[in-house]
Amino acid sequence: MKKILLLILSICILTPYIAFAENEDSQGFERKKPKKEKKEKPAVRTGWTFGILPSVAYDADKGFQYGVLANIYNFGDGSIYPEYFHSLYVEAAYTTKRSGLFRFAYDSKYLIPNHRLKIDLSYLPDALCDFYGYNGYQTVYNADWCKRKYDGYQSRAFYKSRRDLIRLAVDMDGSIGDNWYWNAGIGFLGYQIGRVNLDMLNRNKKPENMLPDIDGLYEKYVKWGILTPAEANGGWHPYLRGGLTYDSRDRQQNTHKGMNAEIFWTYNAAFGADKEYNNLMFNASFRHFVPIYKDYITFAYRLATQLTVAGNSPFYLNNYYNNLFIQRVLYDGLGGANTVRGVLRNRITAPGYAFANVEFRFTVAKFNIKKEQFAIGLNPFVDAGMVLQPYHLDRKTIEQNIAENDPDFDLSELENYVVFGDEAQIYRPHLSCGLGLKVMMNDNFVLSVDWAVPFNKRDNDGMANIYVKMGYMF
Repeated sequence: MKKILLLILSICILTPYIAFAENEDSQGFERKKPKKEKKEKPAVRTGWTFGILPSVAYDADKGFQYGVLANIYNFGDGSIYPEYFHSLYVEAAYTTKRSGLFRFAYDSKYLIPNHRLKIDLSYLPDALCDFYGYNGYQTVYNADWCKRKYDGYQSRAFYKSRRDLIRLAVDMDGSIGDNWYWNAGIGFLGYQIGRVNLDMLNRNKKPENMLPDIDGLYEKYVKWGILTPAEANGGWHPYLRGGLTYDSRDRQQNTHKGMNAEIFWTYNAAFGADKEYNNLMFNASFRHFVPIYKDYITFAYRLATQLTVAGNSPFYLNNYYNNLFIQRVLYDGLGGANTVRGVLRNRITAPGYAFANVEFRFTVAKFNIKKEQFAIGLNPFVDAGMVLQPYHLDRKTIEQNIAENDPDFDLSELENYVVFGDEAQIYRPHLSCGLGLKVMMNDNFVLSVDWAVPFNKRDNDGMANIYVKMGYMF
């Protein structure tokens, strides 16, 4: 019932935007039309449109989100509609699972002629960031340890850590010709990592509801030497990025046909951390949109990989999926709303991985509200992800570190946390499937609700997740 109410509430957030968009545009179009014109295609958007919305969303990993956002579009003379000349975006929000979002973004293809410029400045605090260990299935996930009703309960925060991220990204591309583009970017990622702040989370709570003061998996990884001292508390990482893109899509949102292929490299420097965490990462992705029936049915799929090709990468950068242009607030690693829906966020942490998303996109209804064009879509999907470059966890070394730094730990219990040998199933794919609901306005504003369930109980205790976001996942 709660999920249904969240869905209804999320759809209702479109209403304030419509109220703003009903104002006359810069060309002075009529606000009222004769009834006989209802079936005619409305005029394209021109000039500036401005909308303020409650920032309402739901993510099974982060909880219910509440806040406010504002988006300003400039469509100019309408000659490139539904594309825009400039977009300004500001958002401030928080979630019930203590995850924050404070972001400014600018996007334009016309500020610098024949180049696209995108700027992103974000502060993303997360008091309960998911931490499930390394190499996917090699780390045991025991859901009962997080549930008070079970005798084996340890803590709701057992698979959590604290993560604060400051991000500045400036990205640009330019046309080479025939749908080919060069890409370049510069920015930095600043991480502060640590154990969960129990004092803050237990404030004003009844004794029976307080989180116990025990070591979670993150603290155990630090004591056991799996997390090195240089990466355990985060660091500052300026980066440079460059690559190539082929893009023949008909539009960026609600794409019906075309391809988008990217290859790029990111050099991450280690500022304030050990020099060993200078690294070079390689990313490649291929997105293909095949029209099946006009613009009503589209077959869409994405294949992507991220590999560490030189140096070493700290675990928190391995949980960050690199992108040429930042569209969503945060791109966590494998698992969660942006890569493998239904699988726990950050469930698969490794220096290198690949994933795939396959879905059919059905437009089931189209209608107009005054000058605004709306559509409703459904998309069944299947997602998959797997480790390509694993961490090498040596049992003997871990046992020695436990004996020295965590002597109270019973070594016979180690396999309740980490699996070794063939049983680790490091390269076994993580699979999920689900159904998405899309509410689209003017082919730019897309409210997305995805419901997904993993195939394997070890990825999320077999439970379904729901995500309420803006835009298609790809």
